[in-house]
Amino acid sequence: MVRPALRSRSLRRVHRRTPGGVHVVHYEKRKPGVARCARCGAPLAGVPRLRPFKLRALAKTRKRPERPYGGVLCPKCLAELLRESVRRQVLQAQG
Repeated sequence: MVRPALRSRSLRRVHRRTPGGVHVVHYEKRKPGVARCARCGAPLAGVPRLRPFKLRALAKTRKRPERPYGGVLCPKCLAELLRESVRRQVLQAQG
């Protein structure tokens, strides 16, 4: 019987085969949910679903897209935000 701490279903069971040919079960924490846009809630592309200790090992450019608000807003919301800001600047210049 496995130890009680590992009986929780919050841990993922991963079946591995060792070099000696024995099947073993490894227990690991589950992946976090997908990153979502702060404005519309759409899933963000280019942001990996990793636990914090693995995310720290990645290079900065692999953690989020390299654009303004990368990893916070989706491209669609960013385009809308930029259009709104340009529109606001034009109106201020005219009036």
